[in-house]
Amino acid sequence: MQWNICVVGAGKIGQMIATLLKMSPNYAVTLADYDLSALAAVASLGVPTRQIDAKDPVDLARGLAGFDAVISAAPYFLTPAIAGAAKEVGAHYFDLTEDVAATEAVRRLATDSATVFMPQCGLAPGFVGIAGAALAAEFDTLDSLHMRVGALPKFPTNALKYNLTWSTDGLINEYCNPCDAIVNGARVKTAPLEDYERLGHDGVEYECFNTSGGLGTLPETLEGKARAVSYRSIRYPGHCDILKMLLHDLGLERRRDLLKEIFETALPRTDQDVVLVYCTAKGLINGQLREKSLINKSFSRRIGGQVWSAIQVTTAAGVLGVVDLVRRGTLPQSGFVRQEQVALADFLETEFGQLYRAGDADHMTMAAE
Repeated sequence: MQWNICVVGAGKIGQMIATLLKMSPNYAVTLADYDLSALAAVASLGVPTRQIDAKDPVDLARGLAGFDAVISAAPYFLTPAIAGAAKEVGAHYFDLTEDVAATEAVRRLATDSATVFMPQCGLAPGFVGIAGAALAAEFDTLDSLHMRVGALPKFPTNALKYNLTWSTDGLINEYCNPCDAIVNGARVKTAPLEDYERLGHDGVEYECFNTSGGLGTLPETLEGKARAVSYRSIRYPGHCDILKMLLHDLGLERRRDLLKEIFETALPRTDQDVVLVYCTAKGLINGQLREKSLINKSFSRRIGGQVWSAIQVTTAAGVLGVVDLVRRGTLPQSGFVRQEQVALADFLETEFGQLYRAGDADHMTMAAE
C-alpha cells in the first residue's frame, strides 16, 4: 500500500526526507513550509510543495488533511502544534525532536489516539536508541550502556573544530539543557558538558561529554534493569573547553539568541562531514562479565544525482526506517511508540535503514571484547 506523506519543514533534513520518499515506489510526498522562498529553493527536487503556517492551527489542520502520515522536520518549538494537527486529521505522526518537553507533549496527544505518535526518530535520539536497545538485549544482565554520537566535519579548521551540520536551535538545546541518564540504577538529570571522556576510532582521537535529548525514552525503559546508562556527544578534542568558556564564563547559556547568532555568523556549514555512532555495553552473558560495542560510521554521499551530507542521510534514514515499519504493520498501529520497540535487524532491512549499511567495509560493526 502506498502512503501519502506530508513533510513539514523544507530545510536541509526535510529536503533529504522528501528526496528519499520521492525515489521510493511506496510513497507519495509533499514538502510543506510557510516560507515561500524556502519552497522555491527546493523546486529542483521535483517534489510537490505546499505553503502551511504551522503557527496557525486552522491553516495547519487544513494543510495536513488527507495525508496518511506527517513527518515534522520543523523547529522543535513547533512540535506540539504539528502533532496536534496530525491527530485532528487522523494522520500518523513522526518527528526528529531532541526536546524533552516537546516529546512529552506528543506523548500526551498519543494517549487516546487511533494513529501512531512516534517522536525522536532521527539520529540521536532515533537510530542510536534502536542500536543501543539491540546491544543491551545481547546481555542476560545489563550493567552499563553508554551511547555516543558525533556529527563532525571531515576537515576541521577552526578552534572549535566544528561546523554547523544541522539545526542551530537543536545544537544549543543539547549543550544547555539537563541530560537524562541512569546513575546507580536510578533515573536522574545530569549536567550538560560533564562526564568528559576520550576515545579513539580509526586512528582519530575524540572527546565526549553529556548533552541533552539523545537517549529519548531509553532511560525510562531501562530503569531498574541497568546500573548506568548515558548519552554523550562526540567532538574533536578542545571543543568542550571552549563551550564551557562561552556558556559559563561569558554567560551565553542565558543568551541563547546571541549564542545562535554567533554560531551562525562564525561557523560555516559543510556537507563534507562524518557521523560516528559509538555504543558500548557491559554486563553478564552466561555468567561471564562481557563487553560489546556497536560502531557505525557514515559519510556524505551522492543520492539522486546530488551530494547529501552524512547528517542529512542518517537523520532522514532514521525517521523513514521507522515510518516504513509502521506502514508495513511491523510496529504498533496506534498510540505512543518508542525507538527501543524497533528491532535493529528489521530497521536495517528497510529500504531506508539500508543507508546505514552503505560505505566502508567496517561501516556497521559489532565487536565483542
